[in-house]
Amino acid sequence: EVQLVESGGGLVQPGGSLRLSCVASGFTFDDAVIGWFRQAPGKEREGVSYLGTRLNSVDLADSVKGRFSVAVDAIKRTVYLQMSNLKPEDTGVYYCAAQIESPVGTVEKVFYDYWGQGTQVTVSS
Repeated sequence: EVQLVESGGGLVQPGGSLRLSCVASGFTFDDAVIGWFRQAPGKEREGVSYLGTRLNSVDLADSVKGRFSVAVDAIKRTVYLQMSNLKPEDTGVYYCAAQIESPVGTVEKVFYDYWGQGTQVTVSS
């Protein structure tokens, strides 16, 4: 059974930092593409980043470049989203997702088959 479990969300002041974790199981981790997405209240879910170990490819959305970064620990089957200089507009539920069959390097959500339950990030003073 494919499982994706996010953690690390919370309340942080503007300018602060958080690190989100996504622990994956139930599939060949190195072959998959893992994406991070977020959804603010009343808005569409948007792609934040993706990482594909076998593809040797990683990218971030323009809105978070220079502030967010992605890292992977293949032994722990975990993908991290390091978020710095957080802004109120970064508030939302953050999800990780996986492409397992024929993965492509993209943050388009339609390509992702499996999703975690999400973790809330709130940036507020």
